[in-house]
Amino acid sequence: MAIKFQYNKTSLNNIGKQLKMRQKALPTLKNKESALRIEVRNAKDYSEKLVADLEASLKRYDYLAALWNEFEPGLIAITDVDLETVKVAGVKTPALKEIHYTINEFNAFIKPAWYADGVAILKELSRLGIESEVYLEKARILDYQRKKTTQKVNLYEKVQIPGYQEAIRKIKRYMEDEENLTKAASKIVKSRHAQEEDENDD
Repeated sequence: MAIKFQYNKTSLNNIGKQLKMRQKALPTLKNKESALRIEVRNAKDYSEKLVADLEASLKRYDYLAALWNEFEPGLIAITDVDLETVKVAGVKTPALKEIHYTINEFNAFIKPAWYADGVAILKELSRLGIESEVYLEKARILDYQRKKTTQKVNLYEKVQIPGYQEAIRKIKRYMEDEENLTKAASKIVKSRHAQEEDENDD
């Protein structure tokens, strides 16, 4: 990315401001990038933990496998999932707030005694599955923002800051050369003027 500038003091001041702004922002961006990297890892780890918990729970209830055949499929259903927005390292991410279920009425006297436990078990399993998905989405959003932040860090560090520094060097060198030329021209004019005066005196 070529930095546009002019060889004058105004351009030098503007570029100086741009450079300072980026140099000031760079440490903050780097901190954000490392914070996001950690949060992505945490969200992925937690999602994996929830999946492991879900698998462990399914194994734990293996002994009920034969009983599930007696369970009515439409007895419990998820009607809605409430999510809330939580800021993580300045990024808006989803968090599970509540899962809404509808439980169809059943006659506790006719149905097996474990029906109530079955409903509680299904609620627990569904919560683990849904929360794992929410954390995966959280990790995806955070990772996208981390990549964007990394791009900005690289842009500032490898392109813009060196570019502005180079532009400042060029402008200063040009202005110094201009000044030296002006001084040299002024000396030549003075010496010519002095020479002419000497000739006139003769």
